[in-house]
Amino acid sequence: MSTVDISKLRHLAIFAKVVECSSFAAAARKLNTSRSRVSEQVAQLEAEIGVSLFHRTTRQISLTGEGKRIYAEVKVLPTVLESVNDLISKDEPMGRVCLSLAHNIAHSHILPILDRFQEAYPNVYLDMKVTDQTSDLISEEIDLAIRTGIPKDSSMISRLLHEESLGIFASPQYLDRTGTPNTILELERHRWVSLYQASPNGSQKLYFDGKATTLVPQSYDTCNSPMTIHRMLLNGLGIGLLLRSSVRKEVTNGLLVPILPEVSGEQLSVTLMYPSKKQVPKRTRCLIDFLLSARLFR
Repeated sequence: MSTVDISKLRHLAIFAKVVECSSFAAAARKLNTSRSRVSEQVAQLEAEIGVSLFHRTTRQISLTGEGKRIYAEVKVLPTVLESVNDLISKDEPMGRVCLSLAHNIAHSHILPILDRFQEAYPNVYLDMKVTDQTSDLISEEIDLAIRTGIPKDSSMISRLLHEESLGIFASPQYLDRTGTPNTILELERHRWVSLYQASPNGSQKLYFDGKATTLVPQSYDTCNSPMTIHRMLLNGLGIGLLLRSSVRKEVTNGLLVPILPEVSGEQLSVTLMYPSKKQVPKRTRCLIDFLLSARLFR
């Protein structure tokens, strides 16, 4: 009965990771090792099987014909070996986790608790992709994403982190210039700063006493970044909707003023998303569990 050469399987898995990442350097970062070590192990694999897997130039790599055929057979190996290692390993989590999230959530809710995560898991390293655009978790090799809204992609697992209605806010400077609105009708006469993705025409859906009403401001600016809207309101550029939990400090310090607290905007859901896998790597699982227990929005 033949035995499986585990070292060759690992070399094949490293080769597959290089193909996935399109470079030795990117694969090395994913594997938490050096570029030279990855290159050495792929070269060793080529020597063992007697074929060249890559065409190499100073700028890029591309698969040879043999490399393409072999990759088609072994491309699942990195995930398989990672799952086996997690199942049999008693060691603490280690490696890199890629987390995608928006600027406002990164600054207001994640940065303040990262020291606790580092203390609990000193050998887990984060690759944070901070962007207000929606990223493709599969094609961009993202392990986790924090998103607003309930995802509709059935290939993703989603865990609810927080639900909260938006509140109306403005700076004292703005209110000194324009006066403080006391009714929903008076809100229409003010200049609004609106999130473009939610309302490109500036209209605002508001709720009062369980009833919905649509507000159409006479003047408004739009922006596609919640964090920039936050800054625009702080700078006295208008009235807008923000997560109440994100501006507690500014309200306490008198930098922002709640307007008509009994009126709210849409309810916003914040979810943690990750690709559906039978076995989530231990390093990813520890970040998932940490974020779910961290009470980020309290």
